[in-house]
Amino acid sequence: MDKTTKIEEIVEDEAAKLEAEADSDATVMMPALDAAEKPADKTGAINAAVINPKADLAALDALEYELFALRYAMGELTSFAEVIDPDGATDDRGEAVGYLMEKSTNALCAPEIGALLDRLEANPAILNATQAAQVKILKRDRAQLLDVPVEEQVALAKLQNESAGVWRKAKLSNDWASFEPYLDKAVEAQIRIAGYKNPGKDPYDVWLDEFEHDTDRAFYDAFFAEVKETVVPLLADVVAAGQPTEAVEGTFGEARQWALAKELLELEGLDKDRLWVGPTEHPFTGGSSRNFVIVTGHVYEDQVLSNVYSILHEGGHALYEQNVDEKLNRTSLAGGTSSGMHEAQSRFFENYVGRSKAFARPLLALMKNHFPGPLSRITPNQLYIAANRAEPGLIRTEADELTYPLHIIVRYEIEQLLFSGEAKASDVPGLWRDKYKSYLGVNVPDYTRGPLQDVHWSEGLFGYFPTYALGSAYGAQLKHHMIADGVDFDGACAAGNLEPIRSWLTRNIWRYGRSKDPAELIQGACGEPFSAHYFCDYLRDKFSAIYRLK
Repeated sequence: MDKTTKIEEIVEDEAAKLEAEADSDATVMMPALDAAEKPADKTGAINAAVINPKADLAALDALEYELFALRYAMGELTSFAEVIDPDGATDDRGEAVGYLMEKSTNALCAPEIGALLDRLEANPAILNATQAAQVKILKRDRAQLLDVPVEEQVALAKLQNESAGVWRKAKLSNDWASFEPYLDKAVEAQIRIAGYKNPGKDPYDVWLDEFEHDTDRAFYDAFFAEVKETVVPLLADVVAAGQPTEAVEGTFGEARQWALAKELLELEGLDKDRLWVGPTEHPFTGGSSRNFVIVTGHVYEDQVLSNVYSILHEGGHALYEQNVDEKLNRTSLAGGTSSGMHEAQSRFFENYVGRSKAFARPLLALMKNHFPGPLSRITPNQLYIAANRAEPGLIRTEADELTYPLHIIVRYEIEQLLFSGEAKASDVPGLWRDKYKSYLGVNVPDYTRGPLQDVHWSEGLFGYFPTYALGSAYGAQLKHHMIADGVDFDGACAAGNLEPIRSWLTRNIWRYGRSKDPAELIQGACGEPFSAHYFCDYLRDKFSAIYRLK
């Protein structure tokens, strides 16, 4: 079948065949509906009470293909906007993004699609495991859009596009005033849309759940309380112990840093034939499919470790995307299952692998190939200590593992104030200064290193930040059980051969794409539900050893 065939044509053709068939085996009867529940008969549509497996599965395939094509276009358009589009392209790109958003919403939310998914869900016997997961995820995706007016979704897409452009300029020029009205607009839009999605639910909880299924403020409040009980006193002990003298200093040319970045991605295990690498203001991973993943970074000539760990982080995201089971490609199941599980992979390769003592030797060897002069006297142990300095700072993406959760808590608390109406965008710089002083003991000197440092709010990604900390905790639990399953974690890191680690993650996490929710993946991989104690124990053990704490 030509997969570009319209869904409506498939349904109409198969409906006509169904009506003409006398063979009762061609149909499967659904339970009778009450009169009030029966859908209205429509010309050319299959009655919702009757299923024709061949027709409905063909329609499912056609829907998936249409959504894939729209996602592909949107993924390429929005990803490359960050790295190659000139400023003058903003308005035209906004129109294109809005159009693609409208087409995608209409395709998924059409009434006949609702009936199709209901029929398939009610007849699991005709579905294989992949198809059953497709129906589950498509119904969830549809429910998140169904009650939101299309014009609201289009307007939001255009606002996000415009706001991101304003943010980039504002960050570079330390200009909070220009970005401030866009933050207010973004919050207002997301509160309004949350109200359409779930009128009886707290708007912020709606977005927390959307980024990480089955989470809310109660979940994160308990999680962060447990993390703070470990991090706050441990950080106080670390600060009192004094900082080590080991450091990686020098001038590291931009071209050589990009050559190093590409080799780091190969060392992680990425397929370079399905990868694009380039610069941007705020590093991210994007792309259109498992066969086209985009990794970006930002080079500072006096901070080589910044790019090293940023690339390892984004490479973890890319590994997840590239290793989803190929049979899920071009379906709603392709890609990571949640923001938290995605961040688990990025933080895993940035920290559990990248900042491990065992990995210091192969990492340093690779770095010395590109910068033999500045790194000539650095030893693997010195690199390990330098890369793990636990020192309160201003920039989240540069933060060590111990202080990192505190950066996330600042954003989590401010987002709640914005969504409750207790704060407006004009209050954010002051809140930021106060919370950074309270949690990290640092003074915020400007907007660029303050509330303008992250791109997320400009794109309306409220509720995303907590998943960074949650992903770190997922990673600690995955590492523990990976080792318990017999993976020689330190041996793989020391050899610079990460294949055993990738294989375990592929087998237990990556290959499933969106077909399993985070809780299912953790239970399947670890044989138990999620627990933050692995993360807390990891932080306590690691930094107590580095700082020689009792």
